Amino acid sequence: MGHGRHPRLLEHELVQENLKGATVYGQGNEEIGKVSHLHGSGPSAQVIVDVGGFLGLGARHVSLNMASLDFMRDDNGHVHAITAWTKHDLEQMPEHHHDN
Repeated sequence: MGHGRHPRLLEHELVQENLKGATVYGQGNEEIGKVSHLHGSGPSAQVIVDVGGFLGLGARHVSLNMASLDFMRDDNGHVHAITAWTKHDLEQMPEHHHDN
């Protein structure tokens, strides 16, 4: 449905400059967050996702394994991700705290 034809990003494309700001869609095509930044790159990276909030206020940061996200490009070249998680799942996850 909808995302089937979109090419998936290759391993070497799974880097912060490509994924930062990408919208993450959950079950039922709902928008559940946006990629904040990465720890590492490639298939073993941790993807930090901003969940909820409005204009950056009140958003939570959760850490997801790259393996649980499918990053792909749409027809306009914009990167987005699909995951089996739901927004509720992400809201239940422990908050990711920045080290700095």
